[in-house]
Amino acid sequence: MPLRGDERTIAPEAVMTFDAPEGFVVVRSLGDVRGEVVVPRNIIRATFRTIGAIIGLSPNDILTDAERARTEALDVLLGNAYALGANGVVKLRFDAIECSDGSTHVTARGEAMLLDPSPGFAIRGSHQ
Repeated sequence: MPLRGDERTIAPEAVMTFDAPEGFVVVRSLGDVRGEVVVPRNIIRATFRTIGAIIGLSPNDILTDAERARTEALDVLLGNAYALGANGVVKLRFDAIECSDGSTHVTARGEAMLLDPSPGFAIRGSHQ
């Protein structure tokens, strides 16, 4: 099964944006899953970003916040998929919306799947 060594999370190679998972046989679909995260606006951080943009600094904090929100949304999605009994997620996609209050809403969506490795396919990190 494409699970990580601790057997409680879904292995990275079993999470993909594709419709059909290469190297796996689909046992069955368990339905759509999602993970949502809301990142509130931080006025102090926004002020420093504006000052940094004016004087030409790189927007690294903005990217860091976006990456963090994406990672958190993916973690929630994977937890929801695992709770359904899935060991893989296909058709993964992300949506991000900036709300009128300055917060950012990030949603990860996908289809939870029960997968088996194809014959002859070795899962990265496994000793099969």
